[in-house]
Order: sequence, then structure tokens, then C-alpha cells
Amino acid sequence: MEKINIAQQLSMLQESWHSMIVGELNDSTIKLEQLSGEYPWQQNDQQDEMLLVVSGRMLVMSHERNSWIEAGELLIVPKGMAYKRFVPNGVCHLLMIEPKKLAALKRCS
Repeated sequence: MEKINIAQQLSMLQESWHSMIVGELNDSTIKLEQLSGEYPWQQNDQQDEMLLVVSGRMLVMSHERNSWIEAGELLIVPKGMAYKRFVPNGVCHLLMIEPKKLAALKRCS
């Protein structure tokens, strides 16, 4: 059993749209990500996606609606929903949980 200091781990992320895996939970990885600027439309057909904003704020846009997600708030994007992430106020940090299989595919691509 080992504790993880999220703020310390986030301070090691120096570039936008970079992430690091900080732990594992059953068949999932726990990942921290640093975002800034606009991200292109994307869609995840294989799983729901959980976005927990640790710091900053983020606008999540979809065809159905737009939602501001603030620090301390959580959003679950259902699989198959096309959406776009945008961070207008600078840097935003996320905590995400995703299946190990998907994390391994992202590292290889």
C-alpha cells in the first residue's frame, strides 16, 4: 500500500496533453493528465470516460450540450458520444480511470 501525492505528480507534467499513469486498480489504470488549449473532436466507442477536474476548469462540448466542469467536479461521458474538450483559462489537470487494455493501446499508438 502506497499513498500518491496528486499535486506532486501533477507538478512533474510539463507539457500540455501529456499524461502519466500513477497507479492501478483492479483491471484499470489511474492516470493524471495536463491539458491546455483546444482538443479536436473525439469519440470513444469502447467505454465510458470519467473526467475528474483536479485543478482549473474545462468546457466539454457535445452535440447535445456544453458543460463547464470546475475543479472538484466529475463528468462521465457515455461511450459513443462525440465530444470536444476545451480549456479557455490556461492549464487544467484531470484524473482519469481507464481499462489497462486501453491505456496500453494509447501508449503504443
